[in-house]
Amino acid sequence: MSSLSIRNVRKSYNNGVEVLKGIDIEVEDGQFLILVGGSGSGKSTLLNMIAGLESVTSGEIRFGDRVVNDLAPKDRDIAMVFQSYALYPSMTVRENIAFGLSVKKVPKAEQKETVRRVAETLQITHLLDRKPGQLSGGQRQRVAMGRALARKPSLFLFDEPLSNLDAKLRVEMRAEIKLMHQKMGTTIVYVTHDQIEAMTMGDRIAVMKDGVVQQFGAPQDIYDNPANLFVAGFIGSPSMNFVHCTLNEQDGKVSTVIDNAGVKTEVPLPFSLEKLRAHIGRKVIFGIRPEQITDTRSAHSETGQLLQCRVELTEPTGPDTLITTRLNDAAVTCRVHPREAVHAGASMTLLFDLSKATLFDPDSGERLS
Repeated sequence: MSSLSIRNVRKSYNNGVEVLKGIDIEVEDGQFLILVGGSGSGKSTLLNMIAGLESVTSGEIRFGDRVVNDLAPKDRDIAMVFQSYALYPSMTVRENIAFGLSVKKVPKAEQKETVRRVAETLQITHLLDRKPGQLSGGQRQRVAMGRALARKPSLFLFDEPLSNLDAKLRVEMRAEIKLMHQKMGTTIVYVTHDQIEAMTMGDRIAVMKDGVVQQFGAPQDIYDNPANLFVAGFIGSPSMNFVHCTLNEQDGKVSTVIDNAGVKTEVPLPFSLEKLRAHIGRKVIFGIRPEQITDTRSAHSETGQLLQCRVELTEPTGPDTLITTRLNDAAVTCRVHPREAVHAGASMTLLFDLSKATLFDPDSGERLS
């Protein structure tokens, strides 16, 4: 096992395009790091640099106390699991898992015991004599993980390993990878574009955009305290609601006007007037998550703002119902109990838990409060 340190790492290509712009990430030994972001964010490039498949333009990558910038992939003591599985089609599952051990000339008896142990861990013992073409997508992914596990590396690298699986299987494999990590305790770096994978699997998340880490921290902290508009909108499903409004001062407190179907309400906001005084009279973006707007019966907050809202859309999900209303001409998603939801076109009273609301600067996107 090994800690991972990425210090001011940059990557530029010969055409002058800079794809990574000073990445700083520290991961403790045994932690599960998620690199999450959209296409072109730089997450896969960073993973390839950790693996040694891409060179580092400047900065430093360390495994423990070793600088690995100039080490070949085979010398880094890593194992990588790809989206495409990368199994040898002519080999059995047993031979695929043992391949890396064979190359290292590990004794046959040790190879056999390792394959047995790994197969039991991943519950694929009954598949050992099959070939990849006889396996489902989920089974192939287990074999790819087994081949990585057999090597006992200091660092596991996962490159969007679940992207090819259907929704149900992705949920199952997420749980299996997390259980594997809990059993093995090996440091993992996992690349995904799926924020649900990021929230459910990682100890630490690095949210990336345009070659920059927008925020790095524990999943719940990033969810509760997003650093900027991008992080707030990217993390969370459904994503955070954003309502453009103007900050006012009323009776020595911060407030704003909310327009719902032509009915305007002055809403007090629980933010420091002193901190926001420079923004009074200016446009801001008010952010609030769907679960912080709910029906009065389901609400757990004793304080908040009640608003009579017209429902535009109702989406049952089973345990909850998502309803859409419109505030200040922005579509706003709310999460209510199914029995409390009303049909589209009707109105219902919603309670806004303003204690967890957020304000953002509309120009910079940075969080104000």
